[in-house]
Amino acid sequence: MSATGFDVELDVRKLACPLPILRAKKSLAAMSAGQVLQVVATDRGSPGDFMDFCSKTGNELLSSTEQNGEFVFLIRRG
Repeated sequence: MSATGFDVELDVRKLACPLPILRAKKSLAAMSAGQVLQVVATDRGSPGDFMDFCSKTGNELLSSTEQNGEFVFLIRRG
């Protein structure tokens, strides 16, 4: 993991469900187990979507924060 706390950053701002999840799934597939993906989204439904996605795929949702209408997720690839 880099000094930033994540290995890969994914910007899915302005994309609506299901695109943020689909892009995250594609990014995670290209990563090694244990690496961390940071996702930045603006879709209001994304916190629940990413919680469900991680619980169903074996990836770990390390954090989910919201600031100024942007949601930031840190996901460790399982």
